[in-house]
Amino acid sequence: MPAELLELFGGEGARTLGVPLPAGRTVRGDEGAGERPVLWVSDDPAPAGLWTRLHAAHPQSGLWPLLLDGLDGDAARPWDTGEFWPMPAPPAPHDAERLLAGGWARYTGTDDDDMLEPAQREAVTAPYGRVWPGLAPTVPTRVAAPQHADHWAEQLSQAQPGMRLGLVPARRGSDALAAIGWQGAINYTGPAELCAVLGSWEERFGARVIGVGFAELYLSVAAPPADVAEALPVAAEHFALCPDNIWQGQRPCTLAAYADRLVDAPTWAFWWD
Repeated sequence: MPAELLELFGGEGARTLGVPLPAGRTVRGDEGAGERPVLWVSDDPAPAGLWTRLHAAHPQSGLWPLLLDGLDGDAARPWDTGEFWPMPAPPAPHDAERLLAGGWARYTGTDDDDMLEPAQREAVTAPYGRVWPGLAPTVPTRVAAPQHADHWAEQLSQAQPGMRLGLVPARRGSDALAAIGWQGAINYTGPAELCAVLGSWEERFGARVIGVGFAELYLSVAAPPADVAEALPVAAEHFALCPDNIWQGQRPCTLAAYADRLVDAPTWAFWWD
């Protein structure tokens, strides 16, 4: 493995990478524990098929591939500018259900600036209103999650051809954003808390992190809900993590309408304001 990539691991462990890389460089975060680089970024958009080859090499390399989007056409932000806050040590584990229950309580509550009547606000999250439904049950995987991620990463790369390639030292994809200290959801949740939820989705829905932008996140989902009854509690989890998906998403902006769109959806996308 090239020395610059070994630096991502702090010089620890034996790593190999048999996949040739395009031109690129390592990047340090501009805040937090920025003593060493935490991310490698390609100079140009990701070549076709490279994400898949690097994904297959992850068990030996320890590097999780990400497709990287920029801010409103500015490919430099946040990747070249280092607008992330690496942590000095791996974060303490968080309980996904506790985090989501807390998010649900915050976003279904009211405050002095609320423009909606309580009944109007509860209608957005019907049939649950303000009552947290608990974690959605595990959905049986329909396809192999790694191959599903390969396919949809390539689809994302084709749909957004300007996306570059990133490599992050992470045990699994759900840990990658915490390893970077990604700040895209910081107005709602921290990177460690976000990754705890992503890890739970990995286990229950075969979700894999395939791409990330300034405030966007893209997941492949090998076990999506098969009907609305399965989708409603999944939609509640999405609302508890990223309420903007419902509040500022496709109309009608209700949990029930959003759940309809989750049925058989092979990918999930999130955006935080």
